[in-house]
Amino acid sequence: MKGLSIALCSINSKYIHSSLAVWYLYSVIYNQRGVSAGVVESTINNPLDETARRTTEKSPDIIGISCYIWNIRYVKQLIKIIKNHLPGVIIVLGGPEVSYNAGEVLRENPMVDYIISGEGEKPFALLVDAVLNGKSPAGIPGLCRKTGDGFFISGPYTPEDIPESPYIDEYYETLDNRIAYIETSRGCPYSCAFCLSGRCGGVRYFDIDRAEREIIRLSNSGAKTIKLVDRTFNANPERAKKIFEFVINNYGERIPCGTCFHFEIAGDIIDNETLDMLAASPAGAIQFEIGVQSFNPETLEAARRKTNIEKLVQNIKRLIQNGNIHIHIDLIAGLPHEDLKSFENSFNTAYELKPHMLQLGFLKILHGSRMRERPEEYPCSYLPEPPYQVTETPWLSRRDLELLRHVERELNRMYNSGRFRRTLGYVLKECGLSPFELFTRLGIQAELKGIKRIPLDGYIEFVYSYSSEIRGIDKDKLRDMLACDFVSTNPFGKFPDSLKTYDARLKNAMKKLEDD
Repeated sequence: MKGLSIALCSINSKYIHSSLAVWYLYSVIYNQRGVSAGVVESTINNPLDETARRTTEKSPDIIGISCYIWNIRYVKQLIKIIKNHLPGVIIVLGGPEVSYNAGEVLRENPMVDYIISGEGEKPFALLVDAVLNGKSPAGIPGLCRKTGDGFFISGPYTPEDIPESPYIDEYYETLDNRIAYIETSRGCPYSCAFCLSGRCGGVRYFDIDRAEREIIRLSNSGAKTIKLVDRTFNANPERAKKIFEFVINNYGERIPCGTCFHFEIAGDIIDNETLDMLAASPAGAIQFEIGVQSFNPETLEAARRKTNIEKLVQNIKRLIQNGNIHIHIDLIAGLPHEDLKSFENSFNTAYELKPHMLQLGFLKILHGSRMRERPEEYPCSYLPEPPYQVTETPWLSRRDLELLRHVERELNRMYNSGRFRRTLGYVLKECGLSPFELFTRLGIQAELKGIKRIPLDGYIEFVYSYSSEIRGIDKDKLRDMLACDFVSTNPFGKFPDSLKTYDARLKNAMKKLEDD
């Protein structure tokens, strides 16, 4: 029996990110008799030829690639180069960007041999076994393939069992201080119309002892940030509380100081007991990403997102007041029944909570999402290519969405950068504008002046020049705030010329000292 050589390829968006998907696949085949396998991790910023060379250098028989909206264009180009070099190699794709449109991908990309729809561990292991032993791949769950007269398209595979741990020794050797990822459950109890997570079946929770072992090992791997990729980590509040408690109780001992755990949570289902416990967490040990998306009840209902808005606001306020946990809030522009005024209200409500980061994202109509599959229920226009971003809705015009992109840019530069906190506080207090109005004005002005990519000094000059003309703003106080912001975030940087003052009294005093 001839052995098989397999290359598993992950194309990440940045080097700092690592991948779990390919290591899950590797963990189910690396000990299989007659199989030799390796993992290749690259990024969308790496030259295609370089990634192709690394992937094909051992002349694999099978190449598996994980596909997402951020890498699918790169993957399609990569496949062409690979097939040109190795015409006989079997190309297997998997991941969310091909799971729900497998027929379309197979038709448009004849160099792709198989697509695994849904969870890939068992189907990939079965496919490898079939190729190794010359058996037919028919009957493998989730496997989409060409047939003599067309294509066989399987529905997404959602098993009931728990996957093997992906954390084998080779994984840690390649981690290299990048962001590490851990999964302690699969599936999601919610069925948001814009998301795919609810299509992965009911929630399956991994053994909590396994989760704790993996947390300890990952935290001692050198990784400073460990992201839990559970769709809604606290969907089971009691289980989430046990893991939070485990992190808190072991921090500084079995878990090294300086390690940060990132959780994506539903903010409205945290109970008071958990809030009390989280108040005792060491500063910097935990950060929460809370997908609020909107504060409009009609919008949330249409998007099938169950949220107790009052409880959500109370919990976020309490978490932020404690001051020990980094809070990241997400809003999505383009959701149903969210017009510009409604989004403005959502934005101002989120901003007034004073999160450490406020992300303004734009709705993406993903393959497999309810919004894509039911256009009559969710009418909108969107880009035909990834990332499928909404360009117009019955409630937001193209012009409205363009305006919100300007708001997003200034929000990131002024608020999320952390460089202008004192300045923003002063301007908003004195000018009488809402946060949304201020960022809108800044965004429009920056667009008119063509200020997109600009050095920090130039941006400070722009903020100073524009904000000083806003009614109610004292130019000297504004300068002082900008100066304080600059020195607190750039203690060794050269002081911007636009903030320098020249006082004749200081010059005279220095001259007098020299004369004396």
